[in-house]
Amino acid sequence: MTFIEQLKTRGFNPKNEILSGFTVALALVPEAVAFSIIANVNPLIGLYTAFIIGLITSLIGGRPGMISGATGAIAVVVVSLVARHGVEYLFTAVVLMGIIQIVIGLFKLGKFIRLVPHPVIFGFLNGLAVIIFTSQFSHFKTIPETGEASWLQGPPLWIMIGFAVLTMAIIHFLPKLTKAFPSSLAAILVVSAIVIYFNIDTRSVGDIASISGGFPEFHIPSVPINFETIQIVLPYSIIMALVGLIESLLTLSVIDEMTETRGSGNKEAIGQGVANLVNGFFGGMGGCAMIGQSIINVSSGGKFRLSGIVAAISLLIFILFGSSLIEQVPLAALAGLMFMVAIGTFEWASLRIFRKVPITDVIVMVLVAGVTIVFHNLAVAVLIGVVISALAFAWENAKRIRARKHVDENGYKHYEIYGPLFFGSTSVFNDKFDIQNDPEHVIIDFAESRVVDHSAIEALNKITERYAKAGKKVHLRHLSKDCLRLLDNAKAIVEVNYFEDPRYKVVSDRAKPTV
Repeated sequence: MTFIEQLKTRGFNPKNEILSGFTVALALVPEAVAFSIIANVNPLIGLYTAFIIGLITSLIGGRPGMISGATGAIAVVVVSLVARHGVEYLFTAVVLMGIIQIVIGLFKLGKFIRLVPHPVIFGFLNGLAVIIFTSQFSHFKTIPETGEASWLQGPPLWIMIGFAVLTMAIIHFLPKLTKAFPSSLAAILVVSAIVIYFNIDTRSVGDIASISGGFPEFHIPSVPINFETIQIVLPYSIIMALVGLIESLLTLSVIDEMTETRGSGNKEAIGQGVANLVNGFFGGMGGCAMIGQSIINVSSGGKFRLSGIVAAISLLIFILFGSSLIEQVPLAALAGLMFMVAIGTFEWASLRIFRKVPITDVIVMVLVAGVTIVFHNLAVAVLIGVVISALAFAWENAKRIRARKHVDENGYKHYEIYGPLFFGSTSVFNDKFDIQNDPEHVIIDFAESRVVDHSAIEALNKITERYAKAGKKVHLRHLSKDCLRLLDNAKAIVEVNYFEDPRYKVVSDRAKPTV
């Protein structure tokens, strides 16, 4: 069986891949231009960024079908750097950003995305859906030279709304008739044809900025190579690298779920790093995975690397040869497309589980969505959600530690511990013991428990010290291998007063434990 035949058995369809990639390229144009404006750089910088990052991640990234390019999350981070120090420092920061991401991938730190709970992902998607939806409103506003933008009035507004609704209707209903042609591309072509043929006066891509240009050129950033430069760009590079990877790995998880396949987070981190490293040397602004365009791609049938490659090359062709035609594409069509992406991105199922999941999950979901919407900072939103979820988990587990107590025929008090012993449960653990009234020998059995961290070791140290001061001895039993290793490693800072390892000494039912 040939390689192509193997791909076809996995659902590879060249026609769908090519058409899907072309659709994504059309949707990338206004997004890249808009993010360039946010970052206060030339629109071509955003377009070149989308081309370079999109091509490299499609070739070597960890998730076929995922689309990367210039993003708002990165643009928001770099705007102050450009304003204070200029665009050359931006290019330097992007190079360093790429190096950091490569290091993260090489050390296989991408696996930590597994620590992101499902409520956080729900909140992330819902907040992002709202951002995608509301960000399209700018297309329905005038762009005055001075002052704030205002809504269009009269016929121009109704024309924009009408074509946006027509686009959404085609995207929704065409798949019910046929799936031979991507509905998103069909909608853009139909609306564009109507506007151009009837010469309807409505806003188009060309009204945002010209996308005409040449090939991106190799360019070493013109900055002093010294410690001061590193001090300036390193904080931005670290934030950009982390924000980019968080958004990329979350997008990877979403596409994994949509396609029922699994990508590689570490490979994606390396791919993103190489893309940004190259991007910095070709005058790019840095970027990461784009969940909206990735959903467009997968929904249109692009599930392999070919679709991303086609999208990137098509974007370059638009810049080199097709700018005059692409600039005529009505913004209403692209806005309608992104409205449908937002509707598809929103996890509507999350609204039905409010009373079926723990209240902490609901709070995390709403909070992550709120932070995403208000601050447009996905990394901070996800970090807040993970921290709150972790604290809630720790609190619940802290309440579960308990001790079953009994005195054997030899007069030894047994404390059989259940539940993990860690920083959150040490206080409850200490309250379980009756030091004054306990007999001379006390056995603490960890067969159903684990010593998790330094706080747990310290708790063992304190409890053995308290028994020692009362003239009594403690026997620690059935500690697992990892707990034993933890105690051995902590000998330099903590000394547990008495320890008995059941692997080396078996105490009979009648014999007293050896002291």
